[in-house]
Amino acid sequence: MGWPDGRRGPTVVDVLSAPENLPDDVLADGLARGWGVEVAAMAYRPVGFGSHHWEVTDDGGGRRWVSADDLPYKRYRRDEPLDAPFDRLCAALGAAVELRDAGRAFAVAPVPSRDGRPALRVGEAFAVAVYPYVEGRGFGWGEYSSPEHRLAVLDMVVGVHTFTGGDRTRRDDFGLPHRDELEAGLDPAYPESGPYAGPVADLLREHAGDIRRRLREYDEMVGRAVARPDRAVLTHGEPHAGNTMLTPDGWALVDWDTALPAPPERDLWMLADADADVVDRYARATGVTPLPWLLDLYRVRWDLADLAVGVGHFRRPHGDSANDRANWDVLRSQLVTPKS
Repeated sequence: MGWPDGRRGPTVVDVLSAPENLPDDVLADGLARGWGVEVAAMAYRPVGFGSHHWEVTDDGGGRRWVSADDLPYKRYRRDEPLDAPFDRLCAALGAAVELRDAGRAFAVAPVPSRDGRPALRVGEAFAVAVYPYVEGRGFGWGEYSSPEHRLAVLDMVVGVHTFTGGDRTRRDDFGLPHRDELEAGLDPAYPESGPYAGPVADLLREHAGDIRRRLREYDEMVGRAVARPDRAVLTHGEPHAGNTMLTPDGWALVDWDTALPAPPERDLWMLADADADVVDRYARATGVTPLPWLLDLYRVRWDLADLAVGVGHFRRPHGDSANDRANWDVLRSQLVTPKS
């Protein structure tokens, strides 16, 4: 399912099967050491996009939801040390913990480890977080299920944005994740790394002028945005339908791995795309009027980041798996119908 204007969700990380480099015994050992969870049963759940998930039952019958993020895919640059995406993830999940502890019950936050951290390194390159198991209805990527759903998400976003606690030193710098991969992919000497490398190189050559134009336009908007540090609030980052649940206790917001202080438009563009009245409702609720050009900035950034991540995927060794084919479809859709 896509966005109303044709946007599609990210693919890249293959969540259809458990990661081979994180065996069950290694994960179970990490859960025992980090959280004191003695695993009795573990079932992999192929849901979401960027993280791997398991339903875990402990030896006392308690259930937990466990996520593992593949840190190499969380890098902002190809040569970035893995400590950098891990630190970003811990800061983001830590914000969710602070929100929950401050009474924002809608924030489905991780259970801190024995040493108080929201996530731990497990295996060679994974960050693992443990969550309470939440019963309820989940939603797929795409449009909100109803106007009531969309307004409930807006209410939760307002709850996030009006939270005044937490560490505000790490803010959105408007950098484009994987921009180095995208710009390297525009080089005519595109490296052969698998069956899609050639078609991707052809596609990039055909659309190189448009991609460079979009990058320039984005940089111009960033120049305006960095001059407005006063607009920073805590943001979720991806409040789309797939990151929401309807539980017996009400609506919930999940997947806080991109939480970050930033202009409110970082969350609002997704809601405003589906309902222009969202801008007015948000202004009435918070006293802050969203800026149209900042909504545009985050729309453009989302599209460019999707494009950059896809290019980066095909610059690495790859095959012709279902995940590779899905990534190719997403990448091609980004260029065949370029966003202005």
